[in-house]
Amino acid sequence: MRRSPKDTAESARRITRRALLLGGSQLAFMGVLAARMRFMQVDQADEFRMLADENRINMRLLPPARGLIYDRTGILIAGNEQNYRIVIVREDAGDVDEVLQRITRLVDLDPGDLERARRELKQLSPFMPVTIADRLSWEEVAEVAVNAPALPGVSPEVGLSRFYPLVEDFAHIVGYVGPVSDYDLGRLTDPDPILRIPKFQIGKIGVEGKMEDALRGRAGTRRIEVNAYGRVMRELDRIDGISGENVQLTVDAGLQNFAQARLAGESAAAVVMDVNTGDLLALASAPSFDPNKFVRGISVPDYADLTDNKYRPLANKTVQGTYPPGSTFKMVVALAALEAGVIGPTETAWCPGFKTLGNRRFHCWKRGGHGHVNLNASLQQSCDVYFYEVAERVGIERISAMARKLGMGFQHDLPLSAVAEGNMPTMDWKRAKHGEGWMVGDTFNSGIGQGFVLASPLQLAVMSARLASGLAVSPRLIKTVNGVEVDYPAPEPLDVNAANLRAVQGGMIAVSNSQRGTAYRSRIDAEDMRMAGKTGTSQVRNITAAERARGVTSNSDLPWERRDHALFVAFAPIDAPRIACSVVVEHGGGGSTSAAPIARDIVLRALYGDVPPLEAYPSSERAKVEAMLQNLVLRDLSQESAGKSRA
Repeated sequence: MRRSPKDTAESARRITRRALLLGGSQLAFMGVLAARMRFMQVDQADEFRMLADENRINMRLLPPARGLIYDRTGILIAGNEQNYRIVIVREDAGDVDEVLQRITRLVDLDPGDLERARRELKQLSPFMPVTIADRLSWEEVAEVAVNAPALPGVSPEVGLSRFYPLVEDFAHIVGYVGPVSDYDLGRLTDPDPILRIPKFQIGKIGVEGKMEDALRGRAGTRRIEVNAYGRVMRELDRIDGISGENVQLTVDAGLQNFAQARLAGESAAAVVMDVNTGDLLALASAPSFDPNKFVRGISVPDYADLTDNKYRPLANKTVQGTYPPGSTFKMVVALAALEAGVIGPTETAWCPGFKTLGNRRFHCWKRGGHGHVNLNASLQQSCDVYFYEVAERVGIERISAMARKLGMGFQHDLPLSAVAEGNMPTMDWKRAKHGEGWMVGDTFNSGIGQGFVLASPLQLAVMSARLASGLAVSPRLIKTVNGVEVDYPAPEPLDVNAANLRAVQGGMIAVSNSQRGTAYRSRIDAEDMRMAGKTGTSQVRNITAAERARGVTSNSDLPWERRDHALFVAFAPIDAPRIACSVVVEHGGGGSTSAAPIARDIVLRALYGDVPPLEAYPSSERAKVEAMLQNLVLRDLSQESAGKSRA
């Protein structure tokens, strides 16, 4: 049917409108799309570029160099050394077992290390490097490098590891580092990300542990390009970390070495302290151990040797060990009584060899007694009965208060592990601890440093320093950090009567310099170096009435673990005190025979700054002393690095 011209025109107009509408819609859509593309490509270009970079660029942490530790003279006691190791990447190695076999022909590998490496190669991603062996010599690493074409996927690396050049001398003070464990991470609420670096070393005990944050430093970073599978393609840039802070201790390496050598063969501790500043010059605990073994990963047999040793080499006896102070506590009782006015320096007490309390006898160490003794004589001869009497008069509360004034019965603030607070008992303490009231017999026992009284060698040295100087000196171990002196408050006066203090000092002088003194055989003959001291012997077993009747068994006839502890405290020189010293020999027998000679030698080494001359000793002792000094195994510190790491 033929359409009319009118219909044809109308149809054309409709088609034109639809075309215009469709074209307009398409144009609008294209405009919106173009605007969106411009927004994304121009306005948001930086954001999308960053997202793309994050997909292909990773940040890796770089461990910093650990801070160094020195003695007071600048001798290095904890440093860093280059640690050569070899690593393997599984995806590049091909036949891993064959490559490992080739390596064993070049380097003597521990079977345990090989087994560990095989486990890690199976567990980790194929492109992750796995350490096969570390702490290799330069020659071993060079051998691997030369044979690199035959060892696909294997490469030598170098890092830093801790080392302790003075080995056992500072083990208990400095401590050691080791790989971060789950236990270490669990103790921290917000652990530093650097701690998650495989085999990163962290301080475990001692100064290394207590000053971990300062010694660790801050991590560096490196930016690396990786592919879609996380494989490293190239390094883009690197920012080195900030090394840890260097720490200088107050301890003198020469004196520390001498003290360790002098304690050899004993289970013992010695502390030397500057009486005016509180600087700890030596903290020797014997036997000691090699901290380097812990850094490298101590073997099961080596660790068993340490834990099974009855002398407890892992314990820092200078601050962790607490012992009944025995007669070294008598100065505390005497000063408390003088300050309270319950005795005078010339007042005497009668010692028949025992004091009766009800139906019980409290014995003096001298079976026949000392007769009439005053304060000076009671200290000089260490009369127990005198101090039973004095302790009963002054009472346990004032004795305990004086002990705390002299630095005992609380934990001193030092960057060392497990610093003990000891125990200075009171009536309330016993009621709370044992549910019993305080007895007069408890006071008697406390009066001679037995019973509930416990003190560490550190506390005994602090007591001696305060008695010598009349100052409330506190022990301090850190001298400088990054070369800046640590600011300590000046010690306050002790707040005791000067005449009373001189009376107690006079008794200590008599102990070492009067012929009837218990330490006269261990005196110092050099006039300007003379020493004041006090012997102590603390029982570790009960002596029955039957044993006393037939005669107390000699320490030498008892098993080692049942013998008395031997103690000695001292300060010197007596005219102008500079140093204080305490020595505890576990199960050493008598303080006069075991601890006093050791303390004298250490005191002389501290005063002279070198091995003491024979002229400082009594003529009758010189031959024996000469033989002893010749047998000491001392370290040649003149060859030690004065502050250089091996890194």
